[in-house]
Amino acid sequence: MRIDAVVINASPLITLFRSGQSGLLPRLFKQIVVPETVWREVVVQGQGDRAARELSEQSWPVRVDVVSSPRVAAWDLGAGETAVLSHALVTPPLRAVIDDMDARRCARTLGIPMLGTGGLLVLAKRRGLLTAVGDGIEKLRDSGLWLSDDIVRILKTQAGE
Repeated sequence: MRIDAVVINASPLITLFRSGQSGLLPRLFKQIVVPETVWREVVVQGQGDRAARELSEQSWPVRVDVVSSPRVAAWDLGAGETAVLSHALVTPPLRAVIDDMDARRCARTLGIPMLGTGGLLVLAKRRGLLTAVGDGIEKLRDSGLWLSDDIVRILKTQAGE
């Protein structure tokens, strides 16, 4: 099934903006949902940061208030992760874009489809928006996203590199 809509957490937004790759989001997806909790984390708490400045200037974020699902809240995740997963849980076919390991475990357990920030690059390559993912992965790492060498190898393999 084609992924056309996502609900995205702060970490992917921050690293995509800091790495200069946020332009991929509106090219990949028709709808990009940003829970208010995530918006505040990026724009208000990150005031002065590149991601805060640039996200607030974009026309594509669909900002939503989210009621936390008790099923997600039981995992005791951060506020942003809880909002993203809660919204994805009740709004299929939204795909959650999250990087936090505990949040990814929660998503797998609850059957919430997800992508990580690195997975966005693989998807962009598959859709012909990138010729390779290696440079983009390095930019993400340089922008603060921790990706193990094993994950990098997996992403490159998924991208056919």
